[in-house]
Amino acid sequence: MLKFIAMGKKLLSKSCPSCGLPMQTAAMSCVSCSVKIEGNFSETFFDRLSQQDREFLEQYLLAGFSIKALEQKSSLGYAAIRSRLNRLIANYEGLKKLDGQKKAVLEQLRTDEITVGEAKDKFKELLGD
Repeated sequence: MLKFIAMGKKLLSKSCPSCGLPMQTAAMSCVSCSVKIEGNFSETFFDRLSQQDREFLEQYLLAGFSIKALEQKSSLGYAAIRSRLNRLIANYEGLKKLDGQKKAVLEQLRTDEITVGEAKDKFKELLGD
């Protein structure tokens, strides 16, 4: 088993540095008291959005989900905001679709319809590798 240790604060990687398959959060720790917990933690689709999409979503939320209010608070015009919103929606829908496809592959693996190697190949194909 390969072990990669990150030094300092870094954004969570979404892909394994060894094989490129999706990573899952498996440990968390408190910076104040150093308590550490390990296990399989679930993530939402929002956690898997890009940093840029999450920041835009936060700005949109703080503007009361109003394009007009966001227009007034930022330097972006209506068309740019609408375009970014459409891209954010498409990215979110893409993550949901990909998740469904990955679950289907795992179900095929669980029911012995495919081998581990075939599942790995399907994951690589889904992820565009």
